[in-house]
Amino acid sequence: MDAIRVRGGKRLQGQVHVSGAKNAALPILCATLLSDGESRLRNVPALRDIDTTAALLDFMGRGVKCGPPEVTVGHREVVRPEAPYEFVKQMRASVLVLGPLVARYGRARVSLPGGCQIGARPVDQHLKGLEALGAKISLSRGYITAECGRLRGAEVVFDMPTVTGTENLMMAAALAKGRTTLINAAMEPEVEELGLVLNKMGAQVEGAGTNVIHIEGRDSLDPFDHAVIPDRILATTLSR
Repeated sequence: MDAIRVRGGKRLQGQVHVSGAKNAALPILCATLLSDGESRLRNVPALRDIDTTAALLDFMGRGVKCGPPEVTVGHREVVRPEAPYEFVKQMRASVLVLGPLVARYGRARVSLPGGCQIGARPVDQHLKGLEALGAKISLSRGYITAECGRLRGAEVVFDMPTVTGTENLMMAAALAKGRTTLINAAMEPEVEELGLVLNKMGAQVEGAGTNVIHIEGRDSLDPFDHAVIPDRILATTLSR
């Protein structure tokens, strides 16, 4: 088909289902790495980024059933705590596995979003925060390697608000020993949604959705069943 012809002039009305927010679903899928057991995420949008994240979790060894609007992440142990460039080049949000992996398994190897490209390191705030929690970070040949014993709670002040940076640190802090405070945190609804899921898993998160977030870490976290919030951008588009 070379063209689509639309004849307007009629008022639209009625009800439609608003699919889940991709930017809420992605960090929640990564949060499944924090626990044993089978987790289920519902109202998941049918998008390539969701498929990429599911494939990455499967590559690590978790076992994933992906059939939007539902994704189930299995209980198998991670055997490869890494996110190769072949995944990260498809979806920059793949860096969200960094915090959960280093918190749960003590080691993570994640490609930089720009690979070996000089200056392509838009994850400085993520690394600064993980170092504050006790992780040892090294950069080599386009990869981030993070290692630690057990992360310890700390105060992290972001130089600027960062959604994925806030989410990565929230997930890492959920398994850290003690209390973590994130200052100048991102305040988007998707951050608040991740806080809700982490609380379902047994962490104690306060202030998600504000610029100061407190996380009390736990020794272990539980699997979860959760429906993703509707996509606010899609809802706004349809309402006009």
